[in-house]
Amino acid sequence: MDDALREAGERRIDWATRAMPVLTAIGARFAADRPLEGLRIAACLHVTAETAVLMGALRAGGAQIALAASNPLSTQDDVAEALGDYGIAVHARAGVDRETYYRHIHRALDIAPQIVLDDGCDLVNILHTERTELLDGVAGGCEETTTGIIRLRQMAAEKALRFPMVAVNDTRTKRMFDNRYGTGQSTLDGIMRATNTLLAGKTVVVAGFGYCGRGVAERARGLGARVVITEIDPVKALDASLQGYEVRPMAGAASLGDVFVTVTGNRDVIRGEHLAAMKDGAILANAGHFDVEIDVRALDELAQAVHRGVRPNTDEYVLADGRRLLLLAEGRLVNLTAAEGHPAAVMDMSFSAQALAVAWLAREHPRPEPGVYDVPEEVDVEVARLKLAATGIEVDELTGEQERYLHSWRAGS
Repeated sequence: MDDALREAGERRIDWATRAMPVLTAIGARFAADRPLEGLRIAACLHVTAETAVLMGALRAGGAQIALAASNPLSTQDDVAEALGDYGIAVHARAGVDRETYYRHIHRALDIAPQIVLDDGCDLVNILHTERTELLDGVAGGCEETTTGIIRLRQMAAEKALRFPMVAVNDTRTKRMFDNRYGTGQSTLDGIMRATNTLLAGKTVVVAGFGYCGRGVAERARGLGARVVITEIDPVKALDASLQGYEVRPMAGAASLGDVFVTVTGNRDVIRGEHLAAMKDGAILANAGHFDVEIDVRALDELAQAVHRGVRPNTDEYVLADGRRLLLLAEGRLVNLTAAEGHPAAVMDMSFSAQALAVAWLAREHPRPEPGVYDVPEEVDVEVARLKLAATGIEVDELTGEQERYLHSWRAGS
């Protein structure tokens, strides 16, 4: 054990805990009630200080936990070291290769989990393809990301999903706090740390206008950038237009952008033909979960030279005509690779919903049928209520007359 690294991780976790009062309160409740007593949980999440607070809450509830990383570049090694003191088996290290990344997930699954926590669906995918002997023992799980939910819904549609999964990503609190405000701030934080660029006056092209893309667009506009949106969904494109953003296809935006941010959950959003049209010095960043949104292979083929690490987390690709394109974080999640991910106050909401969803799965009998389920509404409301209480905000309550009015169809004008 590296004592200095462990102590640094403990300090980082302590700092995050201060900004996570909701999850701390849930952890205290779990410690008293022990709703997860003896439950084996395998988790594939970003190994950060905020995740450590979640692991502590689940451990306080009585769970036995094995944790692997959901991204090979996002692991905070000091946190991974410190998590051993929580009694949690951690299989993660920053910067591992693809083979080691998947080996770590397999080691987390060796716990023979009853509940799984996933961030991108890699762990669930391996369970269904390579570790099928463990499927019958899994009662259910939670998925944290849009990308993961897309994969899970496809599995469910094909009748391939073998146990229930709760779509934590789709709660109202998660979409508002995490996807919009968290992704918006942390993505631009990563871009600015990696490049030290001034966004005011720049043209920022945001691919995707879901909750995450909306957050990126709002934060970029707030910093003085001209924002162009690309979309495939007519309703979202119309929404962006009515909010005052310029909307173009990527083919039309490619020559305009100074900074490009992909946040779609799909692959090849920026392709070779787009890269070929970009201006000298264009910055390419991905805020989607997997490193497939920017076609890095096409970028390699276009480049005559590649200068690695011209700044931390920034690689310069020199094209045949001398133009330079700057790829951040190898095309992986820029907010967790070049920065520290969402602020702890954001993850307080997301991980609180996750913790309560785990408790719901643990006590739900009979076991739900395989499929993708929304987080129970009472869980979402409870998270919001606890957050308001922690920040000293009070809200109105319905009077008896108002309750009766809302539940009656007989009252007219």
